[in-house]
Amino acid sequence: MTERIASIERKTNETQIRLCLNLDGTGQASISTGVGFFDHMLHHVAVHGLLDLTIEAVGDLHIDSHHTIEDVSIVLGKALDQALGDRKGIVRMGTAYVPMDESLARVSIDLSGRPYAVIHTLFKAPAIGQMPTSLVAHSLESIAFAGRMNLHAQVLYGTDDHHQAEALYKALGRALRAAVEIDPRRINHVPSTKGTLTE
Repeated sequence: MTERIASIERKTNETQIRLCLNLDGTGQASISTGVGFFDHMLHHVAVHGLLDLTIEAVGDLHIDSHHTIEDVSIVLGKALDQALGDRKGIVRMGTAYVPMDESLARVSIDLSGRPYAVIHTLFKAPAIGQMPTSLVAHSLESIAFAGRMNLHAQVLYGTDDHHQAEALYKALGRALRAAVEIDPRRINHVPSTKGTLTE
């Protein structure tokens, strides 16, 4: 099987990002975005998705964390898309429920090639650490659109904002792990009646 890896460097006036991704990893992660809580969330995606993920990002944090979180999410989505290639042999769809103490989150994804995102959260505070809670949904949307996937993410219930966010990102990792898995009965075939997931 061809290695399913991607390396992307992206530089704008707002951020400089270098990201390396291996879909068939063991959950090794080295992540530095300058936004501690976001690093923590992406680390969960890697560990629970069994993705090897390295991210080095420098952004205009003297303004706020928006550009950094948005751009890193876009680059992560693009890396997922690149590493998937023609998407032959993948399971394609994945769903995960993850509890985190009093919170429960569900994430369902379809690596369909058609970007769409529906996100429902229950956050109460404006931010968790340096990460505005509004950017949790924006991060997930950005990953979905750049990764050309359907993503439905919902906090079913919960009271602690940290727990809700952590459950969401862990569920994203586990849903991705299920969806990118190679189905041995479909190794040379695209899991689609139309024969492609790239157009």
